[in-house]
Amino acid sequence: MTGAGVVLLTTFLASAVEAIEMVIIVVGVGAARGWRSTLGGAVAGFAVLAVVVSVAGVAVSAIPIGPLRVVIGALLLLFGLQWYRKGIARVAARGLAGISEIHVEAAHVTRGVDWTAFVLSFKGVLLEGMEIAIIVVSFGATAGQTGIAVVGGAAAIVVIGLLGFVVKGPVTRIPRSLLQLIVGTLLTSFGTFWSLEGLGIAWPQSDLDIVGLIAVYAVTALIYIGLEKRGLSAALKVA
Repeated sequence: MTGAGVVLLTTFLASAVEAIEMVIIVVGVGAARGWRSTLGGAVAGFAVLAVVVSVAGVAVSAIPIGPLRVVIGALLLLFGLQWYRKGIARVAARGLAGISEIHVEAAHVTRGVDWTAFVLSFKGVLLEGMEIAIIVVSFGATAGQTGIAVVGGAAAIVVIGLLGFVVKGPVTRIPRSLLQLIVGTLLTSFGTFWSLEGLGIAWPQSDLDIVGLIAVYAVTALIYIGLEKRGLSAALKVA
């Protein structure tokens, strides 16, 4: 493989990791809260990112990503834990809500701007997009192949974005209570990862440790659902 081919493949794969995280957030939030505000937030995130990259140019690699991760990670934790808690309570109380509940709530959130969906999508796109920009600029400048690196990064966003669009339909058919728990688990996991990484914590397996965090939060949710169900059963017996 030629030098240009190595740069293209490397930037594509590295950018794809960040793009996957971006798409997970956008698809999850869109399925749970409605697509109009979510896609609006994603477009706004890309617009701000384009301005930052065009103005800063190569200097984008000097932007301190650590503080940005702490701030955005903390915000994702704030929203994620709220959805995580509500998802646990809903699954414990009602089991898996039917599909009809998705349509009712989706119709509700599409009236006006859902700022929660907008902000979550905006932050996810901006942070992951910034990391992709840093990967592309840093690696491209180092290898002397900035143009090829840009193509690799852009291709990763397009490919992963199209895959996200393909799975959008199946995601929207997930029962509402389960979907809220899944999205809450994902946002909490990403928020934990980014916050601690921004504070200087070195994850042993890098981004792969997000999978471990998701597993830990998922198991914890199952434990709490079991405890909630026992508590509800005990309360019904007393009543």
